[in-house]
Amino acid sequence: MADKQKKNLTPVQQEYKELANRHEPKRPVVKNSIRAFIAGGGICIVGQALQDMYMKGFGMKEDQSATATVASLILISVILTSIGVYDKLGQWAGAGSAVPVTGFANSMASAAIEHRAEGVVLGVGGKMFKLAGAVIVFGAVAAFVVGLLHLLFNPNITGGGS
Repeated sequence: MADKQKKNLTPVQQEYKELANRHEPKRPVVKNSIRAFIAGGGICIVGQALQDMYMKGFGMKEDQSATATVASLILISVILTSIGVYDKLGQWAGAGSAVPVTGFANSMASAAIEHRAEGVVLGVGGKMFKLAGAVIVFGAVAAFVVGLLHLLFNPNITGGGS
């Protein structure tokens, strides 16, 4: 505990805080890390298998298959969230299921499911944007900054792509 916070506590509160800290169960960091690694790695394996399937089975190019793979992972995550499976995975895996794009899709779908009774605009839309707003804003700002830096350091490049 920070010294500043400790100064605001009475001696009895400090003693209680120390007692509570001594009896607090230790976090199984190694076990949690292994679970996160297994879950995150499993999601990545599924994603790689999907991408390979799109490239070999459907004849897509790598960039096209990458887009289809992300869309498929998001769809799978939303379906698993809607039937309650992804939440159980998240409880078991922790950050391993929260960090990939599937975790973001899960959090968006969970917000939509939880607030659907409040209506489409204020409930579902409002709560989903409340969650995703920061991600969208920072993503757009980061894309702008990267684009500006790219333009500044590569002035001969023009837009339009080939």
